Amino acid sequence: MGNLLAFLDVSEEEERLYRALLRRAPSSLPSSSQGSGPDAPASVHEATLDRLVELGLATRIAHGALRPVPPPRAVDALIDRRLRRLREELESGATQRSVIESLFLERWTDAPSPRAEADDHGQMITQLHGIESVREAIDELTFFARTEDLTTEPTGRLTKESIAVSHPINMRLLRRGVRVRMIMGAAMMQDDTTLTYMRELVSHGAEVRISRHPIERVIIVDRSAALTPIDPAQTSLGALLVREPGLVATLVTLYERMWDAAEALPGEDADMPSEIEREVLAMLREADKDETAARRLGVSVRTYRKHLAAIMRRLGATNRVEAALLALEKGWLT
Repeated sequence: MGNLLAFLDVSEEEERLYRALLRRAPSSLPSSSQGSGPDAPASVHEATLDRLVELGLATRIAHGALRPVPPPRAVDALIDRRLRRLREELESGATQRSVIESLFLERWTDAPSPRAEADDHGQMITQLHGIESVREAIDELTFFARTEDLTTEPTGRLTKESIAVSHPINMRLLRRGVRVRMIMGAAMMQDDTTLTYMRELVSHGAEVRISRHPIERVIIVDRSAALTPIDPAQTSLGALLVREPGLVATLVTLYERMWDAAEALPGEDADMPSEIEREVLAMLREADKDETAARRLGVSVRTYRKHLAAIMRRLGATNRVEAALLALEKGWLT
């Protein structure tokens, strides 16, 4: 049959072993220390077994044995791995050849490249006018990011257009191993489009937190450059590109404080209320006083109010009536 997976960087021995694992399914192939089965190659080295796991063709189970990953998932993992390597090679080549810098020299504008060192132009703070100029700066700064990308979204809501713009940027950062941290306004929990997007980023390694307090809008790349709105009330006017080390350090400190005060993004399973939370929500309709509700639930008034406050925070509700309405919309109440 030949080595069909060679084009995906799988050796003939690795493919043969994966096929042996599939033939033995649903059982698993033991590790080399346990001996090999009749369908396995005569000599199965631990390094080869580890390589199968690394390629995403198999997973380790009890006692070091291997279980094959289903073919559709395995091939998808191999394709994704190959694409990542190709993208890394192309991005590295573009960086080494200074492609971006060369193309920026052709622009019909006197504005310096966002990546250019401040000393080259005598500017530590540059005004970028209009949303397109800001997006252009974000594109270039993130393209050359190597360690960290910090962002905030005070509204907590992203339009489909914004997601379409930011998605390839964030995925590129995550593929390169750049640490991506995002602080979102609490309204995100009521916006399914934004919430779905954030969870997708988290599944690829991003870190997302929710702030219940007002936060400032800022983007910081590699702790060496930052973008802040010219006018926070009218972000479409443009942004300030800051490279002055002292100011950037101050913005990083501000970001870390906002990060520490924010909450971790709940997992999808955490969206559904617990049994006690359902009972507390039900009491919003059945009891007119906290004391009555607590007595019916068999808890103290303090405990009842603590659960209620936690539910309101999760829902982003400002009062009990709003909490009941939001819970009804989310299917938490029938």
